[in-house]
Amino acid sequence: MDVTAPAHRLSAAVSAASRLLPARAGLRLRAGSAGLTVAGSDPDLTVRFDCPAATHTDGSVVVPAAPLVETLKVLDAELVRLVVEGSRLALRLDNARFALPLLPDTEAAAGPPAQVSEVDGAAFASALRVVAGTAAKDDPLPLFTGVRLQSAGDRLTLTASDRYRMAVARLPLLSPGALDVLVPAALLSEAARQARGRVGLHVGPGRFGVSWPGGLVGTAVLDAGFLSEDSIQSGAVDTTVTLAADALAAAVRRVGVYAEDRRVLTLEVGDAQVRLASARQDTGEAEETLKADVTGGRTSPSFQARYLLDALQAFGGERVVLSIQPGMRACILRAAEPGEVELTYYLMPMLSR
Repeated sequence: MDVTAPAHRLSAAVSAASRLLPARAGLRLRAGSAGLTVAGSDPDLTVRFDCPAATHTDGSVVVPAAPLVETLKVLDAELVRLVVEGSRLALRLDNARFALPLLPDTEAAAGPPAQVSEVDGAAFASALRVVAGTAAKDDPLPLFTGVRLQSAGDRLTLTASDRYRMAVARLPLLSPGALDVLVPAALLSEAARQARGRVGLHVGPGRFGVSWPGGLVGTAVLDAGFLSEDSIQSGAVDTTVTLAADALAAAVRRVGVYAEDRRVLTLEVGDAQVRLASARQDTGEAEETLKADVTGGRTSPSFQARYLLDALQAFGGERVVLSIQPGMRACILRAAEPGEVELTYYLMPMLSR
């Protein structure tokens, strides 16, 4: 193999593939008439990124990912030439040379299954930034580490929960297709962050994939189980509060400095206002009142401050509607004026002490 590629484009492709793959993974570099392809796989995962390149000699090699990523990051050159030299892959510059050992060349796993639908990449990534953030990072039940993707007509629904909160986003499908899968949240988020333009959604027995011009990611799916918005009661709303999400988030940050160790804040609902208050014996006390549109009763829930902030950040720059249910039922947050991505955020209240 002998190929010349733009150093920054190759570095971006190699870094993107490496972030998706397990530690100590190998990367397959394949040079052909269409340019250079960076790929990797394990039994449950397949990734591929294309990189423009001038191919002098076709070929394919596998090299360790980590040293390749680090070498490309620090190169100060526009172009880098990759040449196989015996048992090494040499990275050549005008004034430098780096050589990586070749790894056993085994066939890469198959790509993702057949494409069933498409979504806009920007809308998909925007929805996932919020929804995937509510998935558990490490949980003995894989159900709570994934994002569920379900299609219904011309809409795609994304759902995730860590049992304390749930986010549900709906966005348009660019083409109809049937899917209902649970995909690891961290992997899906990274894939969506890399995607551009129209993103293809692929579904097959036990597998899911996303593709876009220049890249694809395929993975084994989790058990979708009972992760569903329908599992949360939402018909007993007692109080509705509408106000600027950013203003409430800023107040939570300020008043939360004085919260006791559990960092639980009570949202005291009054006539045309909400009040936050907290106190600690060692740091003092704080309270702040914000104007708000209030209808219904005066139910005043308590929330874990960081969870409330996460929920409000999802509605940054917008007015948010808090539909408060009595008792320990979830508070439902929605934008006062939903956009292309319709987001619903369910936040479980905490017991105040």
